[in-house]
Amino acid sequence: MTITSKSPKVSTKRRNLSHPLQSLLNYGSQYRQQIWQATTFSIINTILDLAPPWIIGTAVDILVKQQDSVIGKLGIRDIFSQFLLLSFVTVIIWMFESLSEYAYSRWWRNLAQNIQHDLRLDAYNHVQELDSAYFEESSTGGLMSILNDDINQLEDFLNFGASEIIQISTSIIILVGGAFLILPPSISLVAMLPMPFIVWGSFTYQKRLEIRYADVREKVSYLNSRLANNLSGINTIKSFTAEEYESARLAGESQAYRKSNIKAIKLSAAFIPLIRMLILVGFTALLFWGGMATYAGVISIGSYSVLLVLVQRLLWPLVSLGEIFDKYQRSMASANRIINLLNTPINITAGNIYLPVDKVSGEIEFQQVTFAYQNREQIIKTLTLHIPPGKTIAIVGSTGSGKSTLVKLLLRFYDVSSGQITIDGIDIQKLNLRDLRRSIGLVSQDVFLFHGTVAENIAYGTFDAKDEEIIKASKIAEAHDFIMRLPQGYQTIVGERGQKLSGGQRQRIAIARAVLKNPPILILDEATSAVDNETEAAIQRSLEKITVNRTTIAIAHRLSTIRNADCIYVMEYGQLVESGTHEQLLAQNGIYANLYRVSP
Repeated sequence: MTITSKSPKVSTKRRNLSHPLQSLLNYGSQYRQQIWQATTFSIINTILDLAPPWIIGTAVDILVKQQDSVIGKLGIRDIFSQFLLLSFVTVIIWMFESLSEYAYSRWWRNLAQNIQHDLRLDAYNHVQELDSAYFEESSTGGLMSILNDDINQLEDFLNFGASEIIQISTSIIILVGGAFLILPPSISLVAMLPMPFIVWGSFTYQKRLEIRYADVREKVSYLNSRLANNLSGINTIKSFTAEEYESARLAGESQAYRKSNIKAIKLSAAFIPLIRMLILVGFTALLFWGGMATYAGVISIGSYSVLLVLVQRLLWPLVSLGEIFDKYQRSMASANRIINLLNTPINITAGNIYLPVDKVSGEIEFQQVTFAYQNREQIIKTLTLHIPPGKTIAIVGSTGSGKSTLVKLLLRFYDVSSGQITIDGIDIQKLNLRDLRRSIGLVSQDVFLFHGTVAENIAYGTFDAKDEEIIKASKIAEAHDFIMRLPQGYQTIVGERGQKLSGGQRQRIAIARAVLKNPPILILDEATSAVDNETEAAIQRSLEKITVNRTTIAIAHRLSTIRNADCIYVMEYGQLVESGTHEQLLAQNGIYANLYRVSP
């Protein structure tokens, strides 16, 4: 046997970050060049966007001072030539402004898509590594809300909000610098007076909105969970005529979401009117004191015109801070949920021993294993079981005795509370997780088929399988005949969860999938419990073929299906209470014999 030991891969992304914004910056770090390019174009666009007030001021200056205007002092004395030059400069500025707007818009939107893509994949890959206990405590709808809605929520802010913040900051720097260069300090201070209050008000609202938007995202998660649950169980709802009941429950979740949003809207809607009043103070101060300074000859009419338009161009965009912070808080509420998901600890960690599947003989041993689900009593109690390689053993017992739990422990969907499980003498917790699961084929009672073709579902997990290999596996599983009777044969779409197929057909496709995988260890967990007698007979014939020279664990309620097992174990309350062949157990006239008498 060739066994190699390697260090497990470690994610290169830092997940344990204190603030969601820092997390976003971390995800965007690989796009640092793109961020700088987008930022540069945003700044250039802002500078060019502030040129029209200067053009207006220059035009006024030409009309008032004529040959003594700013352009006139450059040596161009003719009024016609001055306006011609000004018009030419205006065209150039407008063209470059349009180009820079196209550039920054494209760069920021592409950046948003890249970060969104990375974040979704990283979150999904992390979810795939979480143990089964996490999924038992979480709803599918809630996870969908995070992986889809919350990540999409970030896109809106990254598309527009980041650029708007840069542009407003640039405008403030230019205006403040220009005002103090042109105006007397006293008038400049009066004009700038509202800005600290606007910024302070924005941050104050941000903190108050943070709590409310966190509640909004939580409520939408509950709503999505309800929708996902109901759509999955639509046939149950119909069969129990529970449409009105479920509609009322959905209305309750939707109403809670609506009320949560109304609370956030009530606060965010008040921001802009308050900021408008602060802007009024600054604009009116400049209008009055600047006008008086112009009348006194302290500044020119052209400069006064430029400042009036510039202040308006700056102060009114500050109103959009409310919308920007609104987007920001919605995005941060979503980012918090995403980061919390990413920070969920991975309890099932891969070992560093690599075991090639073709080297696995299939010897399995449970050594003094105990296990309890979270916040529940022990379901497996100091269980010891040895399964020789290439043998078929069966495990039977009443519902809740712990049979299927052994399968979950062997596949490491959960880890044992104490004790040890080994394959070929190696503790499975030390094995590479992918190698462990590649060596085991599972055919369960609850067969899951993906929306796709029959061939795609048979080849699931063996994605490089050729058509002839898929057909061969189907024939062994006695599925080929019914597949060929389907409308498009192997290319027939099975529907979501395989709903277009019968239970027996789904079961045989699952067996074909296991045959194609060709694992050294095969687990049959109630593989024939939900099929008719004819289908069961067909499945039994296929199972007899695929269990030859393969370690097989069969869990069954129908005891007739496992009577030929090399050894049968009876479980009760998490312990093995009987063992032997079918004939030996019947002769003991114990629990197995009683189960056999009532078994169909």
